[in-house]
Amino acid sequence: MCYGKCARCIGLSLVGLAVLCIVANILLYFPNGETKFASENHLSRFVWFFSGIIGGGLLMLLPAFVFIGLEQDDCCGCCGHENCGKRCSMLSSVLAALIGIAGSGYCVIVAALGLAEGPICMDYLGQWNYTFASTEGQYLLDTSTWSQCIEPQHVVEWNVSLFSILLALGGIEFILCLIQVINGILGGICGYCCFRQQVRICVKINMTAKRTTPRQNHNFSLFHCNLYILLVSICKTLY
Repeated sequence: MCYGKCARCIGLSLVGLAVLCIVANILLYFPNGETKFASENHLSRFVWFFSGIIGGGLLMLLPAFVFIGLEQDDCCGCCGHENCGKRCSMLSSVLAALIGIAGSGYCVIVAALGLAEGPICMDYLGQWNYTFASTEGQYLLDTSTWSQCIEPQHVVEWNVSLFSILLALGGIEFILCLIQVINGILGGICGYCCFRQQVRICVKINMTAKRTTPRQNHNFSLFHCNLYILLVSICKTLY
C-alpha cells in the first residue's frame, strides 16, 4: 500500500470539503439571500461561531496541504537515509491530522447545537426569539411547526439545510483525518512505499521462486505480485 498516495488523495478530498464548508457557513449569514438580518443581528448565535469557516474550512486546509505534499516529499532523511526521512514525514503528518480532527470536531459540534436550538425568528406576536429552543430538536421531525416563524421566510428550512450540510461535511472530514492518523502511523512504521520499488521486489520474488520452489508455489507468488501491480496501476490511473 502506498501511504503517500493515500495521504495525497485524502488531502485533495479535504480541500474540496473545506471549500464547501466555507460556502455553507457564509450562506447562513444571508437567509433567502437577504443581508438585513445579519446587520440587525437576527441570526442564530451559532452562525457567529464560524464553525464552517474556521473549523471545517481554514483549519482543514493546513493538514490538507501537508497530506498533498507527502507523496512528493524528497526529504534526504536521517544521515542520508531517504527512507528514514520519509517515515518521519509520515509520522509528522499525524500531528497535522490531529489538527484536522479538532477542526472538524468543532464544526460537527457547533452544527449539531445549531440544529438542536433552531433559528431565531419573528413569531406571530411580532417578537424575535428562538421559537424551537425548548423542543430539544424535536421540531426537526415535525415540519408543520416550521410555519411559526414568520420572518425571515423559510428561515427554518434555510438553517436546517445548511447546518445539516456542515454536520455531514464535518463528519466526513473527521473520518478522513482519522484515516490519515492510521495511515501516517502505518507509513512511519512500515515505511514509505514506491511503485517502482515494489515492482522490482516482485520481479525478484518471481525469479527466486522460479528457481527454488515448485511450480504451484511459483504460480501463486506470480499471481500475488501481478495482482498487486494491477491494483497500484489502477490507483495511479484514478489519482
